[in-house]
Amino acid sequence: MLRLAAPLGSLAVAGAAFAYVAAVDPNRPGHYPACPFLAVTGLYCPACGGLRSAHALAHGDLPTALGANAAAVALFAVLALGWLHWTARAARARPWSLPVRPRAWHAWAAGVLLAVFTVARNTPLGTALTP
Repeated sequence: MLRLAAPLGSLAVAGAAFAYVAAVDPNRPGHYPACPFLAVTGLYCPACGGLRSAHALAHGDLPTALGANAAAVALFAVLALGWLHWTARAARARPWSLPVRPRAWHAWAAGVLLAVFTVARNTPLGTALTP
């Protein structure tokens, strides 16, 4: 059971964070600080709408979560799959390893996708991606 301590502890921390965001609505002003990037530039950063997305997911509302920040929903899914992989390996007493060895192009592709998402949500054609 000791080998599952780290994955279960991580789950407890992530669960507590989601429970807090579920209980304290980010759609109501005054509960969370405003995005500094949005305040300074007037543009949506890649994370804008992430708390609203997490709030919607915590309440089981996937369409609203995707509307608030689709990139955050994708990141939450990747993190959940990573946690499942980590927990399964820990349960079998195997050392943690990534299922695919990351290459430089993986990071570049992720960066390009995030940049395209950010630019698109700040153009008139990307209004569906704005929080």
